[in-house]
Amino acid sequence: MAVLHDALTLPCGQVLPNRLMKSALSEGLGNAGNAPDERLERLYARWSAGGYGLVVTGNVMVDRRHLGEPGNVVITDDRDLDALSRWAKTTQDGGVPIWMQLNHPGRQANPLATRDKPVAPSAVAMGIPGAPAPRELADEEIVDIVERFATAARVAEAAGFNGVQIHGAHGYLVSQFLSPLANLRTDRWGGDPDRRMRFVLEVVRAIRSVVNPGFAVGIKLNSADFQRGGFTEEESQSVVERLSAEKIDLIEISGGSYESPAMMGQGATQSASTKAREAYFLEYAQSVRNAAAHVPLAVTGGFRSRVAMLDAVESGACDVVGLGRPTAITPTAAADVLTERTDRLHSPRITLGLPARVSTHPNVKSINGALDLQWHTDQLHRLGAGTDPDPSRPSWQTAVTMVKRNGIDAFRSKRSSAVSQQNKSDKTLRKFKVERAIGRYVANPTVRALDRIGIKTSLATDLETTGRKTGLARRVPVAASFDETGAWVICQHGTRSGWGSNIGADPKVRLRQGNRWRSGTAEFVHDDDVVARSRTFASNPVFGALTGATFRALQSTPISVRITFTDGQ
Repeated sequence: MAVLHDALTLPCGQVLPNRLMKSALSEGLGNAGNAPDERLERLYARWSAGGYGLVVTGNVMVDRRHLGEPGNVVITDDRDLDALSRWAKTTQDGGVPIWMQLNHPGRQANPLATRDKPVAPSAVAMGIPGAPAPRELADEEIVDIVERFATAARVAEAAGFNGVQIHGAHGYLVSQFLSPLANLRTDRWGGDPDRRMRFVLEVVRAIRSVVNPGFAVGIKLNSADFQRGGFTEEESQSVVERLSAEKIDLIEISGGSYESPAMMGQGATQSASTKAREAYFLEYAQSVRNAAAHVPLAVTGGFRSRVAMLDAVESGACDVVGLGRPTAITPTAAADVLTERTDRLHSPRITLGLPARVSTHPNVKSINGALDLQWHTDQLHRLGAGTDPDPSRPSWQTAVTMVKRNGIDAFRSKRSSAVSQQNKSDKTLRKFKVERAIGRYVANPTVRALDRIGIKTSLATDLETTGRKTGLARRVPVAASFDETGAWVICQHGTRSGWGSNIGADPKVRLRQGNRWRSGTAEFVHDDDVVARSRTFASNPVFGALTGATFRALQSTPISVRITFTDGQ
């Protein structure tokens, strides 16, 4: 019978000194270049003295174009190897193994930190108001992402980390591939449970092929999505069984997604046994014990009392107890439990404190969730700054912090927040308003006036999109260059513009070609040379040069848009 103090030997031979793990918490403390700095070193130095048997970092992204939140650390090569090495050394100086959690957000890419259109197994938007539809990944892009996970793991090992954990839960990309709601593919990456799990298996194999045998490879996996028609417990058990044959060292059980946040205890109603045992996913861990075979299981979510943690390990329901939010308030949480300095860890639920009848409203629940998450993140930032946590920090201070960092749009939809943050970071809000006014009150009326008196321009036409909020047709004048299969259009303000946001949410459009309307699908082409493209719009070389010079002068972050006709006319 194992107890919390017992060491645990993993399949790779690595030894964890005890059974309490500091689970991943997204810190948001990467610098402007998405590299770790002294703030992360200070934070993890505190955790290194916290008595944990294992420390897992917050999610480190494998692609700079797609971030989960502002301040993510990103690894695409070894450019930040020295800084990563200092980060790894912080816990190892205290004798604590440290693993790096690797992640790709997929369709959950945060618009505050990401300008590129989100990508996913299929072009299926999240069931959250304002969330844009992602772009479906091509086969070669999926292979590239697999290799990105392997590259990040190789760099992590070179930096001195003891292992990596693949984030396969909470609705991020790995989880999206596993879910039949998010993965509608019919190729080798989807179509049935076996093919939907191909991506995660390929990621594990790719990582194992580039690291040493003693380097640990773990995974955080959903027990279920807790959504009708989603990833089920039966499918999850099959994935666990397959993973156990892939040289996995630790499987951490979690569940839910940001559409159904069971990982925060906000999913389905908890049973009496779950409340008594505290952990949200402990019963599921017991049910997959045989499927996991020799691979140890960790359970994170809900543990607060020393009695419940001890019972979970002694009963064999899990091998490791994961502690998340309590470690933001009490960095020494594991030591406090192991030495019996405390019988129960503290982690408050932060809300606006509104009446129950109001708190059930979806918008209020969304604000409460963001507030609670930000409150705990504030505690990590305090630790990173070299100060102590503030358990009594009032929620209004966190609300002020949210507005200070992200503007009032921190409480609005993701689309609004994205526009606010991009305008703020680009420092072009005033110029943007001027450019928009010129287009709305000078350029567009001029084109329409010329059209009414019979002076036609070959490149001026109209584009019809679907309003992302109203669902109604919205027409705007644009310049277009037609060819046999479609047309090129330039979105002057990129994803900041109204119609640019519309096609991000629904790529189906109509474009007027002469006197007829053509149906098509629009897609942002981020790597296209906008200036060179704009020169091709005008047949007269003088006007072409003038158009290109205009885009260079405005510097309004334009993006080329390719419209492919689908009507067969």
